[in-house]
Amino acid sequence: MTNINASSVKDLREKTGAGMMDCKKALTECNGDFEAAIDWLRKKGLSAAGKKADRIAAEGLIAIYTENTRGTVLELNSETDFVARNEKFQSLAKSLVHNALNFKGSVEELKSSKLEGGKTVNEEVIEHVAVIGENLSLRRFETLSVNSGAVVSYIHNAVAEGLGKIGVLVALESEAKYEDLLPVGKQIAMHIAAAKPEALNVEQLDPAKVEKEKSILSEQALASGKPKEVVEKMLEGRIRKYYEEVVLLEQVFIMDNKMKISQVIENAGRQIGKPIKLTAFVRYALGEGIEKTAEN
Repeated sequence: MTNINASSVKDLREKTGAGMMDCKKALTECNGDFEAAIDWLRKKGLSAAGKKADRIAAEGLIAIYTENTRGTVLELNSETDFVARNEKFQSLAKSLVHNALNFKGSVEELKSSKLEGGKTVNEEVIEHVAVIGENLSLRRFETLSVNSGAVVSYIHNAVAEGLGKIGVLVALESEAKYEDLLPVGKQIAMHIAAAKPEALNVEQLDPAKVEKEKSILSEQALASGKPKEVVEKMLEGRIRKYYEEVVLLEQVFIMDNKMKISQVIENAGRQIGKPIKLTAFVRYALGEGIEKTAEN
């Protein structure tokens, strides 16, 4: 029998919100496997852990810069929030995101690329480490573009122009004028900041994750003891609800709680007189894992 220690039980309780005894039982049933224990609790209806995002302890800023049909979002980390409010740190974040707009490659390649003065991005960051007195790290960046239309940005909890704790880019493909696309683009970006979608459409969801969700929801439905045909209807409804929670185009627009995002875009195109297609989005939250999707 696997020895379950108190620390593991405590960690599982903090992660899932389930009771101590339930957490201990879950770990025992799963031979101490932490992730399996989370799934066990969910199947028993004792946890909503699957909807909880893991957080990374990191301070700093999210920086955004757009130029009509292109936009870049970047995360620059510091050790403390105090440094994130430092003008030199903010200036560095703005400089790096401007430079990244025209760069194609990985974040490691970006660090090795040269700035106008001849220094590499990494050398510039290291110089600021010496001046500011804290370890700094360029963690990630992403660029979106459209052939015609607009890439619109939104910064939540802004500390300065283009700098804050959450940054969103939305790519709208359309023959409409850039300025006509800005209002709907800004509204959708604000929605994304709050609703945290995982994918643009159902097809882009991770198939393995969808199957895992179906398995959990199926066991929950079967546990009700209802007839098979009723269970199938229950599962169908619960999967639809799952899509509405995590898929951007299926989500209900938070500003009116009536229309889906897909309908909001369709209506905006009708009002402007030009069709609009949402092709991609990026959502960066300081210290969290990346939430991005783009249409293939």
